Amino acid sequence: MSVSVIRTVDAWWRLDGDTAVRIDTAASTTKELLADRAAISAADGDGVDVGELELVSPVTAPCRVVAQLLNYRSHALDTGADPDTLQPTFFRKSSASISGPLDPIRQPAHVALLDYEIELGIVVGADIEIGTTVTQENLHQYVAGVVVANDVSAREVQLTKVQVYESKSYPTFTPLGPRLVLLDADELRRIPDLHMTLAVNGDTRQDQTIGDDLITPPADALTRLAAFQYMTAGDVLLTGTPIGTAISAPPKIVQKLGELIPPSLKWKFFFGRQAKNPKYLSVDDVVTASIRTADGSIDLGTQETVVR
Repeated sequence: MSVSVIRTVDAWWRLDGDTAVRIDTAASTTKELLADRAAISAADGDGVDVGELELVSPVTAPCRVVAQLLNYRSHALDTGADPDTLQPTFFRKSSASISGPLDPIRQPAHVALLDYEIELGIVVGADIEIGTTVTQENLHQYVAGVVVANDVSAREVQLTKVQVYESKSYPTFTPLGPRLVLLDADELRRIPDLHMTLAVNGDTRQDQTIGDDLITPPADALTRLAAFQYMTAGDVLLTGTPIGTAISAPPKIVQKLGELIPPSLKWKFFFGRQAKNPKYLSVDDVVTASIRTADGSIDLGTQETVVR
């Protein structure tokens, strides 16, 4: 049965419905907490209403934050890519970009095209050595649980500077939580059943069940990643986003015309067009993001972040 853990600045808590019970542990990091499962299980007492707590990210920094590029068919098609030919592609984000589920998203002064991407975060529970083969059968040996993630992006930095790392690593660009939901082997098999929803000011932008759209599942992704990247407990893998982000590929005819004009003019045309797109985030926009199964048996909770 899944166990939901939340975190405040000074404590870890286990959720029991709307009640949070303090975990008696000396752990200060997610890695240390995952090594103290006995304390999580032993948490007992009257608890407090979770609404009284000021939650922070249940994934602590520093850690490795690795993300997958174009891992949903709908998103790949929306960018003009062929999902049938895509291979798993990874990039890194600075863990300094991690923020809490209720913290504001800070928009840098030079960023106008601020985008959102709801993602399922896979939290590593044990060392994944180089060369490890992860399968659905042994996934529970390496994965502790899952979190809601928002991969916030500065699109003009990403596209003009070809700087994925910078464009996705500004402070507050990786809201995580509210819950770290610890899953057993059988529950990990239900990852395809999880439904992701992101809304901006109440307007639903992304709404997708993972299994209907995912290209490379977590076990396969971790195996491919382990070919070159060591991971350890407390690290997180962001598994991609479905269709519905603000950015979208121009129509085919526009792409063809773009091939005929100089790059500087092409970018000017592209960003002029994007500047008129109302879906990009603006100051005071409220972003809500949630992930859960339809029956509610696995519920990662809801983020609510405001752009500042």
